[in-house]
Amino acid sequence: MLEQICAYIHNFFVYARYSGTFTIANGSITLPFLVDGQYFRICGSRMNDGVYMYPTDALADETFDGVIWEMRVPRAFLDLVAEIEAWQEKYGSATSGPYQSESFGGYSYTLKSNATGTGSDAGAGWQGQFRHQLNQYRKLS
Repeated sequence: MLEQICAYIHNFFVYARYSGTFTIANGSITLPFLVDGQYFRICGSRMNDGVYMYPTDALADETFDGVIWEMRVPRAFLDLVAEIEAWQEKYGSATSGPYQSESFGGYSYTLKSNATGTGSDAGAGWQGQFRHQLNQYRKLS
């Protein structure tokens, strides 16, 4: 979910980008510029684009020309991601539909509306629930 949240706030906490030809063998990649437990993003791969924690052995073997983003994610943000994951686990299925309530027989329904009345997804799902906490990490471009 870290990748999804970073994409939502347009911030991958990029410290450096490394371009070149990279080889993934036996499910892992050697990246001497990273330390154990550090996050990185693969871009330009056919099968492994995404965010991972170093080291990993969950990659598909390949050689690709692309970019590795060295990420330096703040601990406070990782704590917030854990909180969002817990919230999503507990309430995620209840927020997935467009209806607040439905009845049958005489059929009636109530569509969801957000608490602030500001439109789109402001009150729906983890995006609306954690919008204010995520705003401090958001990048505009």
